[in-house]
Amino acid sequence: MGWVSVRVLWFNWRDICNPGAGGAEVYTHEVARRLVGMGHEVTLFAAMFPGGEREEVVDGVRVVRDGGRYTVYLRAREHYGRRFRGEGYDVVVDEINTVPFFSPGFVDGGERVVALIHQLAREFWFYEVPFPLSHVGYRLEDRWLRGYVDVPTVTVSESTRADLLALGFRDVVVVHNGVNVEPLGEVPVKADHPVVVWVGRMKRAKRPGDVVEAFRVVRRRVPDAELWMVGDGYLRRRLESEAGSGVRFFGYVDGETRDDLVRRAWVIAVPGVREGWGQVVTDANALGTPAVGYDVSGLRDSIRDGFNGVLVENGPEALADGMMRVLSDDGLREDLSRNAIEWARRFSWDKTAEEFMKVLERTTNER
Repeated sequence: MGWVSVRVLWFNWRDICNPGAGGAEVYTHEVARRLVGMGHEVTLFAAMFPGGEREEVVDGVRVVRDGGRYTVYLRAREHYGRRFRGEGYDVVVDEINTVPFFSPGFVDGGERVVALIHQLAREFWFYEVPFPLSHVGYRLEDRWLRGYVDVPTVTVSESTRADLLALGFRDVVVVHNGVNVEPLGEVPVKADHPVVVWVGRMKRAKRPGDVVEAFRVVRRRVPDAELWMVGDGYLRRRLESEAGSGVRFFGYVDGETRDDLVRRAWVIAVPGVREGWGQVVTDANALGTPAVGYDVSGLRDSIRDGFNGVLVENGPEALADGMMRVLSDDGLREDLSRNAIEWARRFSWDKTAEEFMKVLERTTNER
């Protein structure tokens, strides 16, 4: 597609090289590097981290770093005033991960602002932020976001779009995540015994403890079942001490090992508080592994109940029932696994980047 070259300044609290990078940073990186491949220029401003370079080029994207987790927002404003305003950008992408950059209040060089919001924090405040800051943040979030109601906004799911429209946003476009794993041609050979896998960062908002608790129920019904916990985090030590028989902790593993574990598993459990989209679902689907997840924002978008997985009510008991439904019904599991691959084929980062670019092009043409 013949795009007119656009210069993009992108604010995000982290970049893909940051040790704390997550799904949002994958989205940013996969889109940004493809925009460069289309002939556009992208500068990403993000927080500094130990061992990071102040400025470098990553896959064609110029990355500038300053500040830390809490000061990156102030540093973004300072760098804009000192250098970015004079560099001739067409559009500024303000990526909001809980706290906005408030760029509509200081971007004044003729650039248009586009907001990128993966999800609202909502319950995250109470899971990951100590009292009383959790209550303060929860009450401030809506107020912060109201400053963006007239800003063209990209989000990744219909769930988040509905949340934003309820806050008064007027122009919200859904640009889905891509998939990080090449979808298989057919359902692969699975483990010779029932296996549930969980993948992610072991923190409260991801609720890995719910999986361990639900698996205790599964194990009583299916004595040879196993639970594979893949990932690391501050909850790991406690979970290891609480887990019963049949639970294996793999810790942080490389991508090839992770994908092999997911490919062999019968089902992936995804019990998050809320998600922007649920990248782990689509990636597992690409490997022929259906998901059992909570019926929450994001997961109800990436999981089509009864097609590529099963949605259940919040709680370990319901999660256990969902796991058993998939593990015990061979016909259902085979259908879900085939459909999972079909579902994953609908997504790609190339498609994501093209859709994202359409928003940027429309926005810059409105100047």
